[in-house]
Amino acid sequence: MTRVLVVEDEEDIAFPLVRTLEREGYEVIRVDSGEVALDFIDGHETDVMILDLGLPGMDGLEVCQKARAQGYAGAILIVTARAGELDRVVGLDYGADDYLSKPFGLAELQARVRALLRRTGQPAVASQPERRPDQLQIDQAARRVFYGDAEVMLTGKEYDVLDILVAQRGKVVSRDRLMADVWDENWYGSTKTLDVTIGRLRAKLEGSEVAERIVAVRGVGFRLEGPPDA
Repeated sequence: MTRVLVVEDEEDIAFPLVRTLEREGYEVIRVDSGEVALDFIDGHETDVMILDLGLPGMDGLEVCQKARAQGYAGAILIVTARAGELDRVVGLDYGADDYLSKPFGLAELQARVRALLRRTGQPAVASQPERRPDQLQIDQAARRVFYGDAEVMLTGKEYDVLDILVAQRGKVVSRDRLMADVWDENWYGSTKTLDVTIGRLRAKLEGSEVAERIVAVRGVGFRLEGPPDA
């Protein structure tokens, strides 16, 4: 599986970045300092490092330079609030492969990561485990859901909720995460919206005779689990 190391000390930036890459199918490790990042890549094979320049302690440029000096051969994508051309040139001179200025869109970040993986000969999409016939299958590129040979027709929000649950199959996904991922943190409406969406989603899965089911975990969130006899 393709491994991405995120080196970012700001939680509000790191969290959506990590969850987006995980939903793409990458193994994502996040650290909050340059020293820890260098220790990690020294002992773990890493395909892409997404590196913030404004780190506490050791600056991102120094991390980039030391990573190359210690033999790191993976791709390095620098992200920074510094927008000057000089910073970009210096970053590339220090061994970075690409440069992305904050604020950036997550779709652009995904595209940059895929491009870097193509350049380094790594698979642009992480390999997915083989699905059993009694499991839902997600076509993320087309935003379509299949069960066996039949498509389960969903609205955009229903698809987004199910996509997250499938990616975390067997694990509880909190209500807060679903609201933040699907309706974003600026949503000021009632969280009943999530319950209504879950209710419609359950009905559609049952109507398509899907063996998997969405289970509510009281006071926490929801979990997608296999059939009762699985």
